[in-house]
Amino acid sequence: VQLQASGGGLVHTGDSLRLSCAASVRTLYVYSMAWFRQAPGKEREFVASINWSGGNGGKYAESVKGRFTISRDNAKNTAYLQMINLKPEDTAVYYCAAKQSPTSPLPVAREYAIWGQGTQVTVSS
Repeated sequence: VQLQASGGGLVHTGDSLRLSCAASVRTLYVYSMAWFRQAPGKEREFVASINWSGGNGGKYAESVKGRFTISRDNAKNTAYLQMINLKPEDTAVYYCAAKQSPTSPLPVAREYAIWGQGTQVTVSS
């Protein structure tokens, strides 16, 4: 399985972006999906995750609750991260990740075996 993240860019505080994560398989429904981010000099941190069906409504880091929404379209083999009201502290490289599991794994990077290449999000003040 290969993941391709896209949709990053340079935006201003308060703007919105939608990241996409396209998978190279037609069986995305067997994978739980997640987004992580890594800012310069910091460890990779959990942002959001969603189980195989999307029925769990997504799990979120406290720092993004109410601003970010994770979703998926299994028919398109794609997961998304809608980000609104972006802040400078959201600046990071965003990575999508997958694990073959019907339920969302623990929100830590080591739980996920499959990673995309990352897409840069820069929020200017």
